Amino acid sequence: MNQVNQLLRTLIESEGSDLHLIAGDPPRIRKNGDLAPLNEPPLHSEKIHEYLYEIMDQTAQLSFEKDDGADFAYSIEHLARFRVNAFRHLNGVCMVFRAIPNKAMSLEELRLPSIISSLSMDKQGLILVTGKTGSGKSTTLAAIVDSINRKKKGHIITIEDPIEFTHKRKQCLISQRQVGLHTPSFASALRSALREDPDAILVGEMRDHETISLAVTAAETGILVLGTLHTNRASDTVDRIINSYPSSKQAQVRTMLSTSLRCIISQQLARRADGSGRVAAIEILINTSAVSNLLREGKTNQLDDVMQSGALLGMQAMDGALRKLLDQQLITGEEAYQKALSKREFEQFRETPQN
Repeated sequence: MNQVNQLLRTLIESEGSDLHLIAGDPPRIRKNGDLAPLNEPPLHSEKIHEYLYEIMDQTAQLSFEKDDGADFAYSIEHLARFRVNAFRHLNGVCMVFRAIPNKAMSLEELRLPSIISSLSMDKQGLILVTGKTGSGKSTTLAAIVDSINRKKKGHIITIEDPIEFTHKRKQCLISQRQVGLHTPSFASALRSALREDPDAILVGEMRDHETISLAVTAAETGILVLGTLHTNRASDTVDRIINSYPSSKQAQVRTMLSTSLRCIISQQLARRADGSGRVAAIEILINTSAVSNLLREGKTNQLDDVMQSGALLGMQAMDGALRKLLDQQLITGEEAYQKALSKREFEQFRETPQN
């Protein structure tokens, strides 16, 4: 077993999420959001470079040599898959591994709100899962894909960079494509997917206007589209999509979103009060007639009010979700304050005085 595999095994056994191999530093593991060094000697750049070429496929090698960086997947049988980013920096070569379980967890196992399971059964529309890097978006999306795979008969296409969770056929045909390996770009694969008789399309990252535009169009044409954006709340997500269009077309895309959007799930991970790990705080915006009107009229600043009053429909705002976790004593008052969007509402729950 090479040293990289040994370190990755340590990562999984310690229930960490990320392994950092950076030239000049000892290996570090992120666990429950904190990054800490292992009891290992510092790594030399030449050694990391050697490890990198042991695990990297030819496509990733060409990308690394051309662009001084590469994204690829690496698997250890019977252990886990890993999303890897390799790059050069001041002191040499670095690698960062994100652990991906061998099997997607179900929505029930993740204890996500039941409304998400219901929404995943829609035949068409746009479901967006948003949050910052490391907020669990890929895990939630994989659970939604698994739910569709178990409950419906159809064709699911995933477009990712790289492929993270691998899905086996249950009730659905599964076609998984990796950007840079099976297709040149998200937009190219999405454009092709429209001609491949899909029932659901997962777009791993809606990172540019062309991809966003194609995703919205696909949702309008009768396909269920699942996508991600790096936004922290539902209103920011809507604004990001609209602002990706030129001003002359923004009124049109607001109208398109008002009919094609199904829901926005925004999430972040908060430390559990007992120190046993992290728990997801979930914000859910569902496209009701009231939300549709606000989208058409460009009044995204009022979406928070609709979420707060839409609890009976399955909606909840981020601060409301944090308050529920706090009331259940799953997180501390300090953690709720740090994660809250409106800090003032949580100041009274802080355990430590504000500096």
